[in-house]
Amino acid sequence: MRTLSLVVVAVLMLGLTAPAVAVQPDEMLPDPTMEQRARDLSQHLRCLVCQNQSIDDSDAGLARDLRLLVRERLKEGDSDSEVIDFLVKRYGEFVLLKPRFSWHTALLWAAPAAVLLAGVAGLVVALRRRRAGAPVTVTAAPPLSDEEKRKLAELTKG
Repeated sequence: MRTLSLVVVAVLMLGLTAPAVAVQPDEMLPDPTMEQRARDLSQHLRCLVCQNQSIDDSDAGLARDLRLLVRERLKEGDSDSEVIDFLVKRYGEFVLLKPRFSWHTALLWAAPAAVLLAGVAGLVVALRRRRAGAPVTVTAAPPLSDEEKRKLAELTKG
């Protein structure tokens, strides 16, 4: 009996790890191939309300509208790239979860590489300085004046 309950709990836990998909049955296309295309496209489109989820994963009303729009464009015979271009023209590049590489997104794509190169350059410079054994100069503090010596003696007595 204990083994059976453990199996049931394990199956339930595995069910909880399944990805959440917000697509409702009334949104699905009857053609499985077209539906799969719509799902593939939806995974690359950002929910404009949630901003960190694809429209396929979001329960927001606007995400539902975008899912329906994708399916409508596919039914009209648009190719995948035509659907994406239509949505980008309508909502801007922000609708794409992974922005396209272009001149106005070059900084976005180049920044991680630039930061990595700067870090490597910093490490190289630090290692060269360490190997060179640059002497560390320590300047001695000036000697205490008679007045400072007297104050120090008073403070250390009590």
